[in-house]
Amino acid sequence: MTKYDEESITILEGLDAVKKRPAMYIGSTDKKGMHHLAWEIIDNSIDEIINNYGDKVSVRINKDGSLTVADNGRGVPTGKHKSGKTTPEVIYTMLHAGGKFQSEGYKVSGGLHGVGASVVNALSKWMEVTIFRDGEIHYIKFSDGGKVEIPLTKQGKTNKTGTIVTFLPDPEVFKNTSFSYTTICERMQESAFLLNNLTVEVEDIPDEKKNVYHYDNGIISFVEYINEDKKTFHKVVPIKGTKSNVEVDIALQYTDSYTENILSFVNNVKTVDGGTHEIGFKTAITKAFNEYAKDKGILKAKEKTFEGSDAREGLTAILNLKIPENILQFEGQTKGRLGTPIARSVVENITYDSLKYYLEENREISVSIIEKMNKSKIAREAARKAREAARNGKNKKEMRNLSGKLTPAQTKNAKINELYIVEGNSAGGTAKKARDRKFQAILPLRGKIINTEKASMTDIFKNEEINSIIHCIGAGYGLEFDVKDINYDKVIIMTDADDDGAHIQCLLLTFFFRYMKPLIEEGHLYIAMPPLYKVDYGKKHEYCYTDEELKEIIKDKTNYKIQRYKGLGEMNPEPLWTTTMNPESRNLIKVNIDDGTLAEKRVSVLMGDVVEPRKEWINENVEFSLEDDYKI
Repeated sequence: MTKYDEESITILEGLDAVKKRPAMYIGSTDKKGMHHLAWEIIDNSIDEIINNYGDKVSVRINKDGSLTVADNGRGVPTGKHKSGKTTPEVIYTMLHAGGKFQSEGYKVSGGLHGVGASVVNALSKWMEVTIFRDGEIHYIKFSDGGKVEIPLTKQGKTNKTGTIVTFLPDPEVFKNTSFSYTTICERMQESAFLLNNLTVEVEDIPDEKKNVYHYDNGIISFVEYINEDKKTFHKVVPIKGTKSNVEVDIALQYTDSYTENILSFVNNVKTVDGGTHEIGFKTAITKAFNEYAKDKGILKAKEKTFEGSDAREGLTAILNLKIPENILQFEGQTKGRLGTPIARSVVENITYDSLKYYLEENREISVSIIEKMNKSKIAREAARKAREAARNGKNKKEMRNLSGKLTPAQTKNAKINELYIVEGNSAGGTAKKARDRKFQAILPLRGKIINTEKASMTDIFKNEEINSIIHCIGAGYGLEFDVKDINYDKVIIMTDADDDGAHIQCLLLTFFFRYMKPLIEEGHLYIAMPPLYKVDYGKKHEYCYTDEELKEIIKDKTNYKIQRYKGLGEMNPEPLWTTTMNPESRNLIKVNIDDGTLAEKRVSVLMGDVVEPRKEWINENVEFSLEDDYKI
């Protein structure tokens, strides 16, 4: 067994910086940032399993709102540290103190920076740690952001090993301290997919819910789970190998969809922003298929080769790497991007060699995938020609028909212009009068657009409203969408504050996610927030965006009049401008994608036919507020 005791722990500095600027360490103080506390503690438990110490992690949401994370790993060291303090006190109160700075403690670790446990303690109302190690049970409690309330004490004998951490996020730091059972389940299910020997339990005590995750087939099961509702071309292809002490585990499968879905992990940490390993993987995929297509005469000598987007259309892939701590480089504390240089060549070589062999041994499958790539290439080239023709002024009659409903902005400056997609001609008429014509354009829609989650490509592009949106934004669609060509800095969905308006929002969000995803990823898609009520009292008036705001405004008033805005068409231009369209006074909800793979599943749930999963997810995760982004 490798050495992991009091001598493994190194102190670098204290916690004051965390309390002063928490967002620097956890990304934000909204619900996403609050869940980052959970991930920091969970990652420590997962690191034990990655290094083959233990096989079980339990996560529990408690009645008081606290979260408990337990594992059966080695247990945190409990002896005196060379600083004079007990080792648990050092780990949970000293920034950059942990066993991951010493290579003897962990060979492979996701919690590289060693700040996780202490940051969580700093941002918690209280934290309790129970340790099972060396035949004894130890307990320590902290409060008020890291102060020792109960020093490390012995509580009895045990034959178990492991650590239990329970903490309550500080309500003075976080806007919302309610943990999401669904979000935690999704994260822990991923961990179970990535570690074959891991069993995970997630329990919600208040709502009496519990899930257990264990997968013997690992990331093969992960890919099957992602593609369970899609038509696939072949069984999942496993790719494994080790070079330069970097362990590579990849599973991939092609589907008949038009989007790629590549998900990567390093030491069980999701690299949401990609990195060197993804670059190597993508290079290998394109190279292997182009070489095979040329060798077999599928691509003629004078034909253009497949581009990366062609080779990855319809591809689902999981990259799971284990990289030793001494060469591991994450970019930023939130570890969103891998920076380890050698990972690129290692992944590229292993993927290329394995895929080249697979293609030779499975000719029928290989040809069917390449035929799909060729269709993608033809469509991409046709779309490119169409864009060039549009830029050169061709097809003017068709362009006039598509843009007939658009009320354009006077300026042509794409860096400041805004496109309002508005529900109906009545609302469109009001918006045209309310807007600043210099930089705001209005596109009214006639009713609800087609549900692009269910419809075929042929039906989608027969839809006049869809074609109008594509033309007005001006950057293409699908894999050919180029965010650099958009005609507007902001595309703003503005619908009525009722059920129909919410449905139209969902339909538009689904279209943008499926066919203009970079518009969301680059931060150009927004949802307008018109008020629900206008309250007149005396010679004054106020606008309310929620029922709670309305109750607050009228609670001390006796003589007032409430106007409920059932639709944008009921508003006069002046209040619509002031409340919803004026950049100086409006509130916009910025649409973003937290996790591409989970977004795939969520869009299917939100736009599918099964009601209960959709209802449960919305109740737990969607908050339409002035402060929080809307997350797909």
